[in-house]
Amino acid sequence: MRTHYCSTVNTEHIGQKVTVAGWVASRRDHGGIIFIDIRDNDEVVQLVCDPNDSKDAHKIAEDIRDQFVIIATGVVRARGEGLENPNLKTGKIEIVVDKITVENKSLTMPFELGDSKVNEEIKLKYRYLDLRTPKSHKIFKLRSKVSIIARNTLDSLGFMEVETPILTKSTPEGARDYLVPSRVHNGEFYALPQSPQLFKQLLMVSGFDKYFQIAKCFRDEDLRADRQPEFTQIDVEMSFCNQEDVMKVTEKLLSDVFNGCGFDVPQTFDRITYNEAMEKYGSDKPDLRYDLSMVDMIDIFARCDNAIFANIAKDSKKNRIKALKVPNGDNIFSKRQMQGFEEFVKQFGAGGLGYFQMKEDGLKGPLTKFFSEDDLKAIIDRCQLSLGDVVFFGAGSKKLVWDYMGRFRIFLANEMNIIPENRFEFVWVVDFPMFEVEDGRTKALHHPFTMPRLDENGQITYEDIEELESVAYDIVLNGYEIGGGSIRIHKEEIQKQIFNLLGIEKEEADEKFGFLLDALKFGAPPHGGFALGLDRLIMIMTGSSSIRDVIAFPKTQKAQCILTHAPSIVDEAQLDELALRIKKTNKDVK
Repeated sequence: MRTHYCSTVNTEHIGQKVTVAGWVASRRDHGGIIFIDIRDNDEVVQLVCDPNDSKDAHKIAEDIRDQFVIIATGVVRARGEGLENPNLKTGKIEIVVDKITVENKSLTMPFELGDSKVNEEIKLKYRYLDLRTPKSHKIFKLRSKVSIIARNTLDSLGFMEVETPILTKSTPEGARDYLVPSRVHNGEFYALPQSPQLFKQLLMVSGFDKYFQIAKCFRDEDLRADRQPEFTQIDVEMSFCNQEDVMKVTEKLLSDVFNGCGFDVPQTFDRITYNEAMEKYGSDKPDLRYDLSMVDMIDIFARCDNAIFANIAKDSKKNRIKALKVPNGDNIFSKRQMQGFEEFVKQFGAGGLGYFQMKEDGLKGPLTKFFSEDDLKAIIDRCQLSLGDVVFFGAGSKKLVWDYMGRFRIFLANEMNIIPENRFEFVWVVDFPMFEVEDGRTKALHHPFTMPRLDENGQITYEDIEELESVAYDIVLNGYEIGGGSIRIHKEEIQKQIFNLLGIEKEEADEKFGFLLDALKFGAPPHGGFALGLDRLIMIMTGSSSIRDVIAFPKTQKAQCILTHAPSIVDEAQLDELALRIKKTNKDVK
């Protein structure tokens, strides 16, 4: 139907007849000569419909409107002097049309394509139109390229692509499962996989040395700007490996992807421990594009005359007093602003937020009266303060201070507009705790199949269960966890110990994970792997504000598809086949 894509028509084709096809981006009538910008999935090229060249084509062009689908044939010519468009790849030429056909008409558009002010729900309702923009096409071309590079890199490293089941057993991994009722097995349900975790481990037991898959995953959880109920991950597993082996493969994959897409990133990435990340940045996914970091002050505050701080400082294991220096902050923020920052941290549970200002005659601030001259000097030295600097500090229980001071760090960086654009800062976070305790319950920080760090005798030993480390690692990019993994448990007795520490009784373990425990008895090799969140990765690479921008047909934050009206009510006959009845809940009563 066409001889060329719009983007391929150039000055080399001047004098040649070409045929292009696409959508009408705009139409202009200049004194009887009609100019049409036609766009395909690549680019725009200008058509000229002059009655002196073709009366038939001109007559058809008179009735053409925006977003009509057309095919046009004509001769390429150079644009007139001063009429070139440097903003277009095809800006030096135009096509003088001698034949044009309308393949389909279009209703008036419900919104102007590319208008960022249009309500998102309207754009999602007409997602097929929203995707018609050059911006969307650029995103999905990049996404396709990333997938191709990832496949090629993993293939070159000897990995085999294997698909794992979508209909599987419910084995919750932290979020709720999406359940699918079985028509054949009355009262029983499949689950959509939250990840291919267990199947890829079974593939290692099967002797598949290196596996990968670009996998769909499903989690019924509360949604945020960077989360969707269904998402895609680049999933990798390998046998006879240690942490270093897995991290090298991940670095090779990511550097190939980024450099292959025109970005300059290093071949290897920096590393910090989980504890260092929390102590310095208040987050296990720190954004290292800017330098703000926290300093421990608990020993200095232990000597102050303020009873609250002194009491907090008594237990340096459970509590923290952290300082966050803002260079030249005295000239950036007013006193009123600095006092107002307290309201920001209070919404995350902070009791308050203190600050000192570095003046010519020393530290100033509401709390300096509680410190001796020696301790004020110690604060200056510890925080490396210079004239005009401001240092904020927070105090309380360890996890609380980490959380609100980490959030405050991000808040300050945005307030000061110091986060550089078009820069990628990767960092590995390693040595994660194996467990966390919440409300008296022990939970796996990653998942229960992660190998704990064993002692020299290959045993699990600890004094405080929250201090037992795992052989787990996350890869962080610009403050987002884009992936992670671990070395897996490959011995049945260790896996049973972990289930026991998590409060999973033998009967429950056998019922949910019996197939895995059985497999571990048959010579499971040491193995490990990782998974990269493809959607989140593309979001960062394209500078998109929401993960919905990089998924062709995404769900809303209420997990709905406005385009297809999913989820929806099904008819009684379908429910009868499944032997299901709908139970009314309070939220159904209006």
